[in-house]
Amino acid sequence: MSYFPNIKDIRAAAKTISAVAAVTPLMESIRCSKQFNATILLKREDLQRVRSYKIRGAYNKISSLSAEERSKGVVCASAGNHAQGVAFACNHLGIKGTIYMPTVTPKQKIEQTEMFGGDWVTLVSEGDTFDDSYKAALKTCQEQGKVFVHPFDDPKIIEGQATVGLEIIEQSTSPIDYIFVAIGGGGLAAGLCGVFRALSPHTKIIGIEPEGAPSMKISIANGKNTELKKIDKFVDGAAVQRVGDLTFDICKDHLDAVITVPEGKVCQTILDLYNRDAIVVEPAGALTIAALDQYAQKLQNKNVVCIVSGSNNDITRTAEIKERALLYGNLKHYFIVRFPQRPGALKEFVAEILGPTDDITHFEYSKKSSKENAPAVVGIELKSPDDLKPLINRMKENNFFGDYLNDKPDLFQYLV
Repeated sequence: MSYFPNIKDIRAAAKTISAVAAVTPLMESIRCSKQFNATILLKREDLQRVRSYKIRGAYNKISSLSAEERSKGVVCASAGNHAQGVAFACNHLGIKGTIYMPTVTPKQKIEQTEMFGGDWVTLVSEGDTFDDSYKAALKTCQEQGKVFVHPFDDPKIIEGQATVGLEIIEQSTSPIDYIFVAIGGGGLAAGLCGVFRALSPHTKIIGIEPEGAPSMKISIANGKNTELKKIDKFVDGAAVQRVGDLTFDICKDHLDAVITVPEGKVCQTILDLYNRDAIVVEPAGALTIAALDQYAQKLQNKNVVCIVSGSNNDITRTAEIKERALLYGNLKHYFIVRFPQRPGALKEFVAEILGPTDDITHFEYSKKSSKENAPAVVGIELKSPDDLKPLINRMKENNFFGDYLNDKPDLFQYLV
């Protein structure tokens, strides 16, 4: 291994960032502790000034630049949180920055980046993924001789993120058995490896990735850093096609496990945190808590830390989050329903086919007089997953059933 973060450098980073990064709370989640019969502590990086831990690495890196490097300005690529950290650092230190962001970045993150950067930063929308923005940012650096501030694959970034781990150890009153950390590019996970392998080697470090973007998990399984051809970009703060080379080398040797969580489960966790705990998190911020049930048996009577990595969530995504949560919970189902073209067919469907607690939430219908039966795309929300089979049986018995769309992803995306 060519690089591994050491405690001396991490402590130096903690001193460097102390002027701008908050020491975030380490708080017990009473609900999760009861659920898993363990002590579940949440490291609330969502409460940082830029609402994520990314300010730590960005400020540590930019602060380390020479006067000549600062005069040329810096460039970064980010899906949102790293961008805000870089923007804040540029504004605070008086350094010009150009920030490339994917076109799909939530509006809220774009506006926050503009606010933190002020007149010191210029935002450029580029590509559909972080990797598209990354390539464009590197090209700018090569052409203009500017410093690239990598979101994760840089020693100074890793050491800055590692300060999260230092704080956790200082704040915890008991030895930590497990720590759950979200993985995008791997900077935070790699930094935690440096801290915990030195100061708390018995602690098991569990990396969490979204099921639709398991770049670290697949890379470790392949024994080499592997770029994924296609990813689900929903968990935008943790959806990268290729993790860092430095972070991969560290994580493959020092993480105890890397597991994935379905995006729908992440969505349900976001809703639970909001409704039950009054905590607002972005999808990547919910990853660690969403993964707890996969370790339920192992966590009993243990001290567990989940890093809540960020809270930059756009309220316009709420409908999609609820939809994904319902689909994951088998409570939302889409059908092609074939309605007989006669008066009263819809009334019959509502009165006799739907169960007493079933609710139509989506309906698209086009009447075609030349057809005996006209298809409609119907979305139905159930109170219980057990209500699905009886519903399908009633639809088939009364000749309303056309097709079930949930298990046909290509057709589902086209029609719904």
